[in-house]
Amino acid sequence: MSQIVVQEVATRDGFQIEPVFVPTADKIRLIDALSEAGFSRIEVSSFVSPKAVPALSDAAEVFGGITRRPGTTYVALVPNPKGAERALAAKADEINLVASVSETHNRANMGMTPEASIRGFAAIMETVRGQVGVNATAATAFGCPFEGIEPEDKVLAQVERYLRLGVDGITLADTTGMANPRQVARLVARVLPLVGPDRLTLHFHNTRGCGLANVLAAFDAGARRFDAALGGLGGCPFAPGATGNICTEDLVSMAEEMGLSTGLDLGALLALSRDLPRLVGHDVPGQVAKAGRPLDLHPAPPLKAA
Repeated sequence: MSQIVVQEVATRDGFQIEPVFVPTADKIRLIDALSEAGFSRIEVSSFVSPKAVPALSDAAEVFGGITRRPGTTYVALVPNPKGAERALAAKADEINLVASVSETHNRANMGMTPEASIRGFAAIMETVRGQVGVNATAATAFGCPFEGIEPEDKVLAQVERYLRLGVDGITLADTTGMANPRQVARLVARVLPLVGPDRLTLHFHNTRGCGLANVLAAFDAGARRFDAALGGLGGCPFAPGATGNICTEDLVSMAEEMGLSTGLDLGALLALSRDLPRLVGHDVPGQVAKAGRPLDLHPAPPLKAA
């Protein structure tokens, strides 16, 4: 009950939408620093078409250049069997498959229906079975900007289809930042009996300022694993108005203030976050890196005599 697992996604989910190309050497240095900060899982990059996502066209070079820390799982997102083969060649420890619950969003993002995406995942499973772990993400699980709130039964049906494929873990993603805490608590309570807390990840965006509140609602409902992005980087190109992921260092700070263990070095994370504007060329949304930790106290101002 006193531990929360924070999984880092900035170098994939964060960098994929950046208009500037972060140099390969800088990506490698950042991932190595994140490993040293204590993460058990880092989503390194994505083996998608370089034309579709030029920001991650160096995925193989990044995987080949990082220093792998024992106990850390290095993850690649893959869209198809060819991407899975490239991830295997790069020695990814785990692959992440993504299909939206929303048909409209999946057609915009993947060019096919969710059912077609999941049928394609069966071929990927044949390619990678027994070689790497597989996580499957249900994107837009809490709402779609084109279709609205998705019925919970529809989300559960997709989770069950993933489990029948034989995946190792499930992620429920609030891709567009539409979730609210009560909705999160309800859906987590229904999914946990199917998956279990060790296999379920929650992926929240902070588009409408509910990100950390949603984490707390999911935690109170029994979830223990959460994606987050350093500095609050990220977004979805097919979600109008969507902003970044929940911020890693803000989540870790909140957890520590509540007495929850993360096993992460918050001081190191703050230093890395403060360097992000240099890498991406703009300010980032993270708040604790700007304001300081709650107990980073300041000298008292001069006091007037009574």
